[in-house]
Amino acid sequence: MSRATTLYRICAFVLLLFAAGHTFGFLTFEASTADGRAVFQSMTAVHFQVRGSSFSYGGFYTGFGLSITAYLLFFAFLSWQLGTLANTHPEVVGFLGWAFCGVQVASVALSWTYFSAAPAVFSGVLSLLLGWAAWLTERSIV
Repeated sequence: MSRATTLYRICAFVLLLFAAGHTFGFLTFEASTADGRAVFQSMTAVHFQVRGSSFSYGGFYTGFGLSITAYLLFFAFLSWQLGTLANTHPEVVGFLGWAFCGVQVASVALSWTYFSAAPAVFSGVLSLLLGWAAWLTERSIV
């Protein structure tokens, strides 16, 4: 097994941890202030119509949060598959490895700006590992 494969497999495991932590934290989060709880209650209580269907901002919030979980699980799968390809057909990985790294770099900035240090750290570790794996895969082709 190549070092790039090992790195992609480590990333898959880290992404599974990230997905679990995100989902648990997201679904169990409760605001610590009365104002924060009131905002969330308003988000779930106030409904609006779009093309005959009723939605709430709380529903959008929940839907987007669970969508992130789905993407993280897919990224774990993708990372595992890239690890397999890096070992058997490194030329196929190509730019996809770097693009995957770039997504995580963007996640560092977004997490640091809009969320907290924990997701920023996860994304930062993933950025480094994915960049290293992409570089090793690229080197193995030459």
